Amino acid sequence: MAARALWAVRRRIQRLVNSCTASDAGGWPLPFSTATQRTAGEDCNSEDPPDEFGPSLAERALRLKAVKLEKEVQDLTLRYQRAVADCENIRRRTQRCVEDAKIFGIQSFCKDLVEVADILEKTTECISEETETGDQKLTLEEVFRGLALLEAKLKSIFAKHGLEKMAPIGDKYDPHEHELICHVPAGVGVQPGTVALVRQDGYKLHGRTIRLAQVEVAVESQKRL
Repeated sequence: MAARALWAVRRRIQRLVNSCTASDAGGWPLPFSTATQRTAGEDCNSEDPPDEFGPSLAERALRLKAVKLEKEVQDLTLRYQRAVADCENIRRRTQRCVEDAKIFGIQSFCKDLVEVADILEKTTECISEETETGDQKLTLEEVFRGLALLEAKLKSIFAKHGLEKMAPIGDKYDPHEHELICHVPAGVGVQPGTVALVRQDGYKLHGRTIRLAQVEVAVESQKRL
């Protein structure tokens, strides 16, 4: 009995061994095998899914930064276009103001000259009326009064606009203010090199010479030209 039981146990063990061998030959891994565990661990390591959170967050941050930069570029482009348009408008307005200043810069002066023209016209009308009556003396008096009034009005207008007549007699000759016509011998009390006579008056506008005075300059007798 004991021998038969021992033989039955050995036979079962042999069957288990044979079944395990057959399973290895058929490609089925043994349970709890070290090789199987190592291979499974390597497979798991090799097939692990990539880290989904790291790249996703980085990509999302880059996209947000790109959108932000694009908005900044659009904003700067819009500001640049507005600045260019403003500069162009300012340039056009400035050019228009300069052109208007060239055209209407003497508007005030011309308005004052109109009053001179009115005085001259009234004087001419009075002279014509007096000439018809034949009173020569009255006509000359009217002409004189008209011319005196005209001269006074012109002087007031010149002074108002900063236009002054130069009085260079006795001054040292200055080529920036005087136009030399000729030399004359220096008389008594006249220094050589000074203005002795004015042929045509010169004028200054706010201190700047706008017309040279035509003058004769005194020199010593032997240096007369």
